[in-house]
Amino acid sequence: MHRVPVPLLTAIAMALASLDANGGGPLVEVQSVDPTITVELRYAGRNNLVGYPLYPHGTCALARAEVASGLAVAQAFLRRYSFGLKIWDAYRPVAVQEKLWQASQNSDYVANPDIGVGSLHSWGVAVDATLVDAWNRPVRMPSDFDNFTPAAMWRYLGPHPDVRAHVHLLQIAMRNGGFWGLRTEWWHFTIADWEKYLPEQTRQTAQVCGTQWQGKL
Repeated sequence: MHRVPVPLLTAIAMALASLDANGGGPLVEVQSVDPTITVELRYAGRNNLVGYPLYPHGTCALARAEVASGLAVAQAFLRRYSFGLKIWDAYRPVAVQEKLWQASQNSDYVANPDIGVGSLHSWGVAVDATLVDAWNRPVRMPSDFDNFTPAAMWRYLGPHPDVRAHVHLLQIAMRNGGFWGLRTEWWHFTIADWEKYLPEQTRQTAQVCGTQWQGKL
């Protein structure tokens, strides 16, 4: 069994406990804003890209207050149709992003934390989300999390009408909450005005590198 080094877990726990993404301001717990939102952080378990936990046990989903409020708006919309949100990831410490980059080395999907702004997850302005039904059970979606294949594309081209309806409903709900999606990952959403949370110099770097539109993992 793969074990995460204790120093890494300690660094991650300290980063999460600080409630301060990249020094840009405080974060809030998503479920403190709307406790009806389901949270299943994939990087707190083994069902993820690396196959082992990257977050300490008991880690909560954290994000900027505006992000959490937008998720609550999306959740209220979904509940009208007997669905709800499940959060797969939210704020992600840079130490975790480094582990993901080391495991993938795939700049088409995973942001190199040493280039540009890195991952927008590490700034608390991006989330990975899917749908659940009224009983918090998973519903059929185009793919699983961290599926870096054409099946994960924003525009579903498969033959199943229920999957198409589910992903479209998620997209509408998140748009209503003030989020942008990502062409290559149907589950990834970034708050529309994310740039205001980055220092000016970093924003300029992001524009040069083009990362603000790529929104990689």
